[in-house]
Amino acid sequence: MPPILPRRVHPLQIFATTAPRLPQRVREHVRAEEERAEILVGVLQLAFIAGLAVLYGLAPKKFGADAPFAPVPWVLGAYGAFTLLRLALAWTRRLTRGVVYLSIAVDIALLIGLIFSYHIQYAQPASFSLKSPTLMWVFVLIALRAFNFEARYIATAGIAAALGWVALVVYVVRVDPADPMITRDYVAYLTSNSVLIGAEVDKVLAILMFAGVLALASRRTARLVEYAAVETASNRELARFVPSEVAELARTAETSFAAGEGRTTEATVLFLDIEGFTAMSEKMPPEDVVGTLNDFYAAAAPLIAARDGVINQFLGDAVVATFNAPRPCPRHAAAAVEAALDILALTGSRAFGPGARLAVRIGVNTGPMVCGLLGTPDRLLYTVIGDEVNLAARLEALNKTYGTRIIVSEATRAAAGPADFAFDAIGEVQLRGRSRPTPVYALGSGAAGR
Repeated sequence: MPPILPRRVHPLQIFATTAPRLPQRVREHVRAEEERAEILVGVLQLAFIAGLAVLYGLAPKKFGADAPFAPVPWVLGAYGAFTLLRLALAWTRRLTRGVVYLSIAVDIALLIGLIFSYHIQYAQPASFSLKSPTLMWVFVLIALRAFNFEARYIATAGIAAALGWVALVVYVVRVDPADPMITRDYVAYLTSNSVLIGAEVDKVLAILMFAGVLALASRRTARLVEYAAVETASNRELARFVPSEVAELARTAETSFAAGEGRTTEATVLFLDIEGFTAMSEKMPPEDVVGTLNDFYAAAAPLIAARDGVINQFLGDAVVATFNAPRPCPRHAAAAVEAALDILALTGSRAFGPGARLAVRIGVNTGPMVCGLLGTPDRLLYTVIGDEVNLAARLEALNKTYGTRIIVSEATRAAAGPADFAFDAIGEVQLRGRSRPTPVYALGSGAAGR
C-alpha cells in the first residue's frame, strides 16, 4: 500500500486542504454521512440546551429588585425552538449548507444573548455578563461542528463566537461613556464588575486558537478519511477481480505482496470449457455473446462457491476453478466432482442470454500444485500452476474424443471416493506432454447425450 503522504513533505504542506478526487459513489456516501452528522449535532444541541435548562432550574435565583423580568428562560426557549427546527430540517434532509452556516451564527448569537441577559436578570452592570462561566459552552458549540469533518463550519463557529464576544465587550465598555469600568488591576477585575481588556483579549484568542486548531485537525482527519474511503472503494472493486480469500490476505498482510510468493498444496482443479462457443458466437451480435457468457457465469459461479470452490480465472468461454486453494476444502476432490455435476445439470435445465443452449466439457484433476502470485512488481495475478493443472486442461479436451462431458483423473477418483460416484473407466490414455499413459474416468452421468 502506498504511503499516505510523500516521504519528503514540505513544512507548509501540513496545511494543505486538497482532498483526493472522490468517485461519485463515494461522494454520495460522504454526503449521507454528513446528513447523519447534522442529525447527531441537532440531538446533542438539544441535550446541551436541556443541560442548561436543568442547571438554571437547580441554581438558586436571587434576582435583583430592579430586574424588569427573567430573560434567561425566554432565551433558552428560543434556543430550543430554533434547535428543534434545525433538527427537523436535518431529519428530512432539507438542511442546506446555507442553512447550516445560518444555524451556526444563530447558535452563537443565542448563546451570547443568553450570557448578555444575565446582567439584566440580576440587575447588575453590563460588565457582570463578562464574568459568566456560560462562555465555556462556546467551546462545546464549536466542537460540535467537528462531527462532519467540515473545517469551514468549525472556522465559522469560531469566528462567530469571537466576533460575538468582541461585540459584547464593546457594548459593555461603551454602554456608559461616563464609566467604562475598565481596570488594569487584576485583583480588582476578579473581585468586582470591572473589565480587564487583556482578559477579554485572552478569551477571544482562546476561542480563535481552539477553533483554528480543531479546524486544522478536522481537515487533516478528513483527508485521511477521504483517502481511506477511496482506498476502500477501490479495494472493494478490485476484490471482484481476485478470489475473496486473496483480497483478504492482501488487506491484512504486514508487507506488500510480491511476485513469486506461493505455496505448494494438495488441491483439485476443475477446468471447464463451453463446447462450440466460438462457432456459436460468430452468429451472434457481440452484446449477445457477452450477455450469454455473463449469464452463464452468474449461474455457474454460485454452484462452485457452494462447494467451497474458488474461480481463479475466466478465460473467454473457459473457467479455471480450484478446490482447497486458496479456500480450505478438506474434501476437495469430491467437492469438485459435485460442482461439475451441478454445472452439467444447470446447462441441461435452462438457456442463457438470448436463449442460447450451452453444452460444457469439464476436466477434473487432483494433486500437488503451486498456488501463488505471478507477474511483475506492478501487476500480479493469483493463480495455480503445475503439471496437475495442465492435466485438468488435457482432460477437458479429451471429452471431445470420447463424447463425454466430465472426465476425471485416477487421483481425483481415488480421493473423491470410487463408491460415491458413478465413474466409468475409459482406460489409460497417452496425453500430450506426459511420458506415460494416464488412467482416466468419465463421470457416469457426464456422458454426452445422457
